[in-house]
Amino acid sequence: MKRLRIITLLGVTTTLGLLGCRPELACENQGCGTVVVVTTAESDVLLPPATHTDVGIGIADLIFAKLADLGPELNTVGDDGFIPVLAESWQFEDPLTLQFSLNPLARWHDGQPVTAHDVAFTFAVYRDSLVNAPARARLARISSVTARDASTAVFTFDRSYPEQFFDAVYHMRILPAHKLGTVPRDQLATHPFGREPVGAGPYRFVSWTSGEAVELAADTSFFLGKPGIQRVIWRFTPDPNTAITQLVAGDADIMNSLGGPPNVERVAKTAHVKPVSYPVPVYMFLGFNFQDPKDDGRPHPLFANREVRQAITMAIDREALVRATLGEYGEVPVGPVTRPLWIWSEDIEQLPFDPNRARQLLAQLGWADTDGDGVLDKGGKRLAFELMVPTSSGLRRQAAVIVQDQLKKAGIEMTIAELEFNTFFSRSASGHFDAHFGAWGQNPSPASIEDTWTTAGIGNQNFGRYSNPEVDHLIREAITAPDKELARVRWRDALSTMNLDAPAVWLLAPVAVAGVHERLENVKIRTDQWAAGLWKWRVAPNRMIERDLLTRM
Repeated sequence: MKRLRIITLLGVTTTLGLLGCRPELACENQGCGTVVVVTTAESDVLLPPATHTDVGIGIADLIFAKLADLGPELNTVGDDGFIPVLAESWQFEDPLTLQFSLNPLARWHDGQPVTAHDVAFTFAVYRDSLVNAPARARLARISSVTARDASTAVFTFDRSYPEQFFDAVYHMRILPAHKLGTVPRDQLATHPFGREPVGAGPYRFVSWTSGEAVELAADTSFFLGKPGIQRVIWRFTPDPNTAITQLVAGDADIMNSLGGPPNVERVAKTAHVKPVSYPVPVYMFLGFNFQDPKDDGRPHPLFANREVRQAITMAIDREALVRATLGEYGEVPVGPVTRPLWIWSEDIEQLPFDPNRARQLLAQLGWADTDGDGVLDKGGKRLAFELMVPTSSGLRRQAAVIVQDQLKKAGIEMTIAELEFNTFFSRSASGHFDAHFGAWGQNPSPASIEDTWTTAGIGNQNFGRYSNPEVDHLIREAITAPDKELARVRWRDALSTMNLDAPAVWLLAPVAVAGVHERLENVKIRTDQWAAGLWKWRVAPNRMIERDLLTRM
């Protein structure tokens, strides 16, 4: 970050000092320039099994590598279309045994070779309950991972199922055993490695200035080819409007999600930034806490009641909310599922917008406005709760105010607590909230729903502590279904049952619009992880700017 501060502080002096440089000769066709990604949230940690944030995953995906990765079709069944990364080849020795042969050129950033022992170590870390990785449940059907020799890793499964290969490669970023093997598992998440990681991906870690930025530099010896961008800086700008201003002013090159239509229109008017829309597996929701935030041994005084949750759901006009916040760039989710997932279906049953029925349900439970203040009450207690919203999301802040007004019309008082993102996340994960305005990004397999909305996910990604044995059973049947058509039916049943139980109100499914500087070439944004292919982007050789040239002086 010192280089960027120099530009800001020296201004004209720095520019004049560079007049002798010829931008078109400053770099070759590959490995050019510095690119700044502006984001409204800071990464939590850069240890892949410990990170819970999109920013952390995005940065870690440039530092670390998987055995293989999804192809452009994002197929998750079988191994069709998967692209070799650390593994140069693989084969099923039998239905329960999958062998990977590692690329002999793969190296950690400290020069050590990547081995099958690293793969076995990584699996052990991800599966350890002390680490409690978000992907832990997704690896439950892998019985073991062993190193047959230094270059051969063997996965053994407890059963045969359609997404065996996907589970083996997608969830784990391989870790260096020689760096982390002696660290106690319960200390991994806080170990200094998480802030100074060593990976085997296309970029090397350079620095992390808390509250400001993470800087990465291209690994010019990366075994799959030289990255197209020399240096990537992730700048943390909590205020969304300030982040947009940086992009429009030319102080940043990429913002992966611009927010609502006004921001998209603002960027579209800028000559040097182009809006790039792309489908994303992200949904936003008002999530209920099923436990009392003041005493997690007791049920929540409001939300443990199914009819109260249903009433709140039916009091919210979600279609109007989408129109007001996203316009043409979004829709109402049909559940905790997004359109890019193949299980999306209009046949999934949902609770309707029906404010009259909502009031009837609450009246049957004894809620009435006895003092005429517009808020329902019962036994001297108001029908009131607090909704946590992260300040990093302008969209959620805007939507929360609209939801607040809609609920007020039904006699429900919702106060809004806007919290800095890390505080918001910490309170969500620890269960210290009434309701939170959450947002989940899904991987291409619908199996990730199990992590967030079943008993298996409690203590990990199921922040609301929702548990329904019937839903658990239906989702498990959907995941293990032998073919897609049967799985589709099982998922429809599972999601319909969950929707009627109302563990959350599914509010927004946005179509993402990124802002990308027009000097960037080969821009391809992947649905499941926008930055996955960033290392193949390029800065046009004749479109260098001061920050690019300064890094090369």
